Amino acid sequence: MNTKPKKLLDQVREIIRIKHYSYRTEQTYIEWIKRFIFFHKKRHPKNMGAEEVQSYITYLANERHLAASTQNQALSAIVFLYKYVLQQEMLLPTDIIRPSRSKRLPVVLSHDEAMLVISKMRGTPKLIVQLLYGSGLRISECMRLRVKDMDFSNYLNFARNSDRLPG
Repeated sequence: MNTKPKKLLDQVREIIRIKHYSYRTEQTYIEWIKRFIFFHKKRHPKNMGAEEVQSYITYLANERHLAASTQNQALSAIVFLYKYVLQQEMLLPTDIIRPSRSKRLPVVLSHDEAMLVISKMRGTPKLIVQLLYGSGLRISECMRLRVKDMDFSNYLNFARNSDRLPG
């Protein structure tokens, strides 16, 4: 039986799904890996190493002026590629430009302000915001909720912890 080897990005998708990463993470990692490959003129990642990773992260920081969290996201995608898909340990030099976190604190609503906003809402949007605020769900998780994911009598949401679904 002559089976054709899977393409690199198909391998990435398969492993991400096996590891139960979110669909958004899959899309994001695929995009960063593509950009990394195109940045290095379509060289296969197995023929590159820490030096190429460092040059790409440096480019993101110095030329593209991307936020630290975005640089870390790109680095995470590339490290995932090497560790789980190519099964190569990526030994990054200790002097790699590691993006530092922003010193700014996010602006958030106080509990009273959040309650005031929610009290002005009606219908489905209000229910969605109450679920988001009360459960800590991501928007995408909330939008995928089904009635069977909820236990209204005990005020429980089972979407986040599927191992606690009622029998």
